[in-house]
Amino acid sequence: MINKLFLTWAIACLSQAGIAQNRPLRLWYNEPATTWEGALPLGNGRLGMTPDGGVSTETIVLNDITLWSGSPQDANNYEAYKSLPEIRKLLFEGKNDQAQQLVDKNFICVGPGSGGPRWGCFQMLGALKLDYTYGGPAATPTNYRRTLSLDSAIATSSYTINGITYRKEYFTSFSTDVDIIRVSADKPASISCTISIDRPERRTITTDNNTLKMEGRLDNGTDGKGMRYLAKVQAVLKGGSQRTEDGKLVISNATEVILYVSAGTDFNDPDYVARTTRLLTKAIAQPYKTEKKNHITGYQRLFNRVVLNLGPESREDLPTNQRLIAFQKAPQRDNGMATLFYQFGRYLSISSTRVGLLPPNLQGLWANQIHTPWNGDYHLDVNVEMNHWPVDVSNLSELDLPLARLVEEMVPNGSKTAKAYYQANGWVAHVITNPWHFTEPGESASWGAAKSGSGWLCNNLWQYYAFTNDTTYLRRIYPVLKGAARFYKDMLIRDPATGWLVTSPSSSPENSFVLPNGNHASICMGPTIDNQITRELYDNVITASGLFHIDKAFRDTLKSQLPQLPPPARIAPDGRVMEWLENYPETEPHHRHISHLYGLYPASLITPDSTPDLAEACKKTLDARGDDGPSWSIAYKMLMWSRLYDGNRAYRLFKYLMRPTFATNINYGAGGGIYPNLFSAGPPFQIDANFGGAAGIAEMLIQSHAGYINLLPAIPDEWRPEGEVKGLKARGNYIVDFKWKNGKITSYHIFSKQSRTLKLKLNGKVLTVKTSPVR
Repeated sequence: MINKLFLTWAIACLSQAGIAQNRPLRLWYNEPATTWEGALPLGNGRLGMTPDGGVSTETIVLNDITLWSGSPQDANNYEAYKSLPEIRKLLFEGKNDQAQQLVDKNFICVGPGSGGPRWGCFQMLGALKLDYTYGGPAATPTNYRRTLSLDSAIATSSYTINGITYRKEYFTSFSTDVDIIRVSADKPASISCTISIDRPERRTITTDNNTLKMEGRLDNGTDGKGMRYLAKVQAVLKGGSQRTEDGKLVISNATEVILYVSAGTDFNDPDYVARTTRLLTKAIAQPYKTEKKNHITGYQRLFNRVVLNLGPESREDLPTNQRLIAFQKAPQRDNGMATLFYQFGRYLSISSTRVGLLPPNLQGLWANQIHTPWNGDYHLDVNVEMNHWPVDVSNLSELDLPLARLVEEMVPNGSKTAKAYYQANGWVAHVITNPWHFTEPGESASWGAAKSGSGWLCNNLWQYYAFTNDTTYLRRIYPVLKGAARFYKDMLIRDPATGWLVTSPSSSPENSFVLPNGNHASICMGPTIDNQITRELYDNVITASGLFHIDKAFRDTLKSQLPQLPPPARIAPDGRVMEWLENYPETEPHHRHISHLYGLYPASLITPDSTPDLAEACKKTLDARGDDGPSWSIAYKMLMWSRLYDGNRAYRLFKYLMRPTFATNINYGAGGGIYPNLFSAGPPFQIDANFGGAAGIAEMLIQSHAGYINLLPAIPDEWRPEGEVKGLKARGNYIVDFKWKNGKITSYHIFSKQSRTLKLKLNGKVLTVKTSPVR
């Protein structure tokens, strides 16, 4: 089933025209990676690998996006709703700390939640290890070079030892769906190596007819009989010989070695064993040159849709790790760094998800551990949403669909949770989920009670429609949107102090405040993000139901509730946006989350044009929060300053984001940074800032959320001299090309399937223009 979905997706990609890049886009290094965060990420949306380019010993970590421990569970507390009246009463009385104690006692999930083995975690598949033997006296390699081409999704390493030049090519095929490693030498019979595969636990390794095989079964948290997996490795030689010995492949005196790694799991695929073998057989039967060509073609049908050129200033002459250091010292000399990072984000999107499978998790599809940080799961209070923020504007809208499918599958569990805790219809998800569709509150009131998760996910689902105008898709996901809105409609209560309809109990994601008695609390009524998400979701459901001429009574109910919701934001006496209904002081003034500015981004409830007072309050809020934080937080602020038309401030945050780091400790505060391979750091590695940063760069160049297309809305001084964009996407299903000089647009083209009229903000003026036919 998975292979058929991959084939359908690949054929769809082939129907999309691509645009050639102006100059090569690559990461490169003059030494092997010394840490996993320096290894080069490859992926085709299902399989991933990260070769370190070692000379004597080479390690290639292998991944499959579906490889998860754990299993489905029902962690709902079906008695929770009985405590709801008392919790709300305490909140009415201003006793938030006591309400929080009751939430912790009766209103969280049953069991250990995300801390238990049944929750599971995303795991590395294993590691392929190649131990090389070089003839002649021991020698230090010379002319070492290691690259990752974003244009072809192929990594290489090369070096010379004892006068012999060795070259390796690595790719995770967009054609035959296997990992491929080719090792060659410019002198015959020069390659001798031992190849092994392993993982830290739950594996059996065997050899059969010159095939390495690793298989096993992960822990499901109950009887130990969880997800099954299989990996097979075969080598095809030119010259030389091979044999198996002690569970390894031993290759002697070859001129060329091509390794094929086929892997799979039984996640939604009972035929995974036979399929893994079929894929391996098919790949080996294909000539290498043909395989490589088909891989590049399949990948480029996605990647080549967008070209970005921010001017000639570039330090491509420096190895990427050194380039990061140089960028901090003289960013004006390397506008190419922003281009590289943006296109690397697009590369990671293409590499880490595929229609029919799972969306990218906290680590995309790359992991080098059995227990990944934060389980490598899906955090619903910004992270998985941020993973998809660059997708639509970057002309990769189909990569939204795995998330849409996951959300659709969450609805049945979310309906149980809505009833168990709130006696509400519809469905809800709180802060975290996994492939098993967990929707219950987390295991602590301090972070697990936020109920913005389902509404926030609906924003992502809506964006696909907004960018594509795909009404067939909208009709499919309409029940998901309606169910989420129905939950909020049913659980809203009237705040006696203001008369507004608000959520209760809830929290502003992962943040807390100081009560008048000095105690700290997170639990509250009507945090600003809930009010914004509810308002936005209602508007979208009203629009969709009107478009399809259905659910008039429900639409009218939502329309009647809209004026009773709190305004999109309220301004505190100090000029900032209030995060809670009460003007509580924050426990952490520089907290990493900025959830109360959801209305600014990703929503469009606050704009400098339509709500200038609120936009100014957002600026003061961001100033007070500070620029630093984990990388994802820096990227989020970059996006918000772009929405506020402050390109220089957004660019300053981009420079913050690009600070080199090697740290892998768990961090919740200031720090962030970028690893040598351009993975973003929390630390540790979290891929969300790669995607958030890419979205931020696009948001500085084009915006389309305020009813018109705005070109160069937040261009920083560094990019003003000249530049060009081809292939970016705007809401309404428009493809946009434009050039600029000295910060002014000099030419543009807007393409659509049929000729249409739209509003365009061009060099400060809003014009009415017509589109051109799709190129």
